[in-house]
Amino acid sequence: MAQPRQSQNGRMPPINTAYIQRDYSEGTACQFEKTFPPELRGKIDESTLMETINHINSIFTKAEALNFQAYLFGCLSCMTAYTSLFCFRTHYQKCLQELARYIMEQNSTIYESRGLKIINPMERGLRVVSFVHNVYK
Repeated sequence: MAQPRQSQNGRMPPINTAYIQRDYSEGTACQFEKTFPPELRGKIDESTLMETINHINSIFTKAEALNFQAYLFGCLSCMTAYTSLFCFRTHYQKCLQELARYIMEQNSTIYESRGLKIINPMERGLRVVSFVHNVYK
């Protein structure tokens, strides 16, 4: 197991976290607020952050959309006593993988160079999008 990174004086580096809460204003669909957390001022510009949040929201909109493919897959699952789920990933699972890839890409190209890291909302029960800032970065 990797050892936690320590500062020069032997203490753990302070970590600040900013949260973007889930937005329930339009029902229970998984969407996150389009507000800029004050904790991120000076660390990243608002347009970059909003672009990231809008893309995350669009992935969840696509994941929760009802279409013929989702309906057909549901029927197939039911007819096979859900054993087909061992062989195939659902549309929602594919979208969650797309989300994980997108967050990893955004972290490596934009956020890590600024000392930030996006935490996948799945790790927080789809309640928040977390942005962790390491002060010693």
